[in-house]
Amino acid sequence: MSIQIRLATAADIPALHALVGELAGHLGDKDDFTATIERFEKDFNKGYFDALVADEEGEVAGMALYCLLYSTWNGRMIYLEDFVISQRHRRKGIGQLLWDALKEHGRALDCKILKWQVVADDEAAMRFYRKQDPVFEDQWLNGKVML
Repeated sequence: MSIQIRLATAADIPALHALVGELAGHLGDKDDFTATIERFEKDFNKGYFDALVADEEGEVAGMALYCLLYSTWNGRMIYLEDFVISQRHRRKGIGQLLWDALKEHGRALDCKILKWQVVADDEAAMRFYRKQDPVFEDQWLNGKVML
């Protein structure tokens, strides 16, 4: 097994889109996943998001899709939007390799925080994140308004 962690390129957009689709299916939210490949391409090319990918012999096996944000309390932070290892590539240690690379990448960008959300009843994800020595916030609630 030869895994390379690298920055995503525009050529990876279809694979990133497919991984998000796989995640949406896993969570039972496939109908809510409405972003098109064209939208991903446009937003990637404008720099709205970036990603690290786990490349296994030329195939994207996983991704950490993120954007940079700013914390008025701590400074620059990296916000992990989606962290997905394709089902067929799991149980190979790829997730930990990608996670460690994401943390190092954040440090290289002078980020002080790595922040993410996780669906509380996704047991496999919760097991993984608990191993990362996280702080799960219970006093801050997520809010959103659809535009």
